[in-house]
Amino acid sequence: MNAILHAQQLTKHYPGSIALDHVDFTANGGESIAIIGPSGSGKTTLLHCLAGILRPDAGAITLNTPSSPLRLDTLGDAGLSRLRREEFGFVFQQGMLLPELTALENVALALMLNGTDRNTSEARAAEWLGALGLAGMEQRRLGELSGGQVQRVAIARAQVTGARVVFADEPTGALDSATSAEVLNVLLRSVAANGRTLLVVTHDPNVAARCQRVVELRDGRIVSDSGSPVPAPNFPAQATQAAPATANFKGAFNV
Repeated sequence: MNAILHAQQLTKHYPGSIALDHVDFTANGGESIAIIGPSGSGKTTLLHCLAGILRPDAGAITLNTPSSPLRLDTLGDAGLSRLRREEFGFVFQQGMLLPELTALENVALALMLNGTDRNTSEARAAEWLGALGLAGMEQRRLGELSGGQVQRVAIARAQVTGARVVFADEPTGALDSATSAEVLNVLLRSVAANGRTLLVVTHDPNVAARCQRVVELRDGRIVSDSGSPVPAPNFPAQATQAAPATANFKGAFNV
């Protein structure tokens, strides 16, 4: 496996506490990684730093892009915003979608913000929604969908741009057990079918058990890593661009 995201000596303080204490972390291309730990252990802070949502107080974060390694911790706000739109996808516990938009519009918006024309964006969005079991529901607003269906919309939005790393923060936390299992299946199968890397913060041992690696944090430090990858601070540039978001994913998983 090739390392796609690497953090060295990440440190993050909050008033009166330390959320990350010199954390080293590597994610390889195509891996699914569960980040677990008790409340306050630093797992969500780690996820947000790796995703460019929070800036660490110290340490380095490097993303392996097709052209050259990119240091997230030194990017300005505009660069981080562009990175989050193009390279990263996000699935949150509550979806973080726009309730006034339809399912199709929510997914297409991710492409349109990157400059793709509306017709192309909506066509790609419809493909993703259909592949994730939402064919015929494209014009429904979020209030007309179940919780599991809303999370499927979020999963489609996270990947429609061709994002190579998907970050999920308790993506099944607000769902009942049966719906949680369905949504987890959709998430894991879709990222695997498209070669994405998945980092998921979870309290649910069933979610963690389905991931290839489990990384446990306590008191801002990694205390166990079932994969124990070799750190790779010097990334080789990849020879080719990542496959487009609508690459051959239909039929690659059952939903």
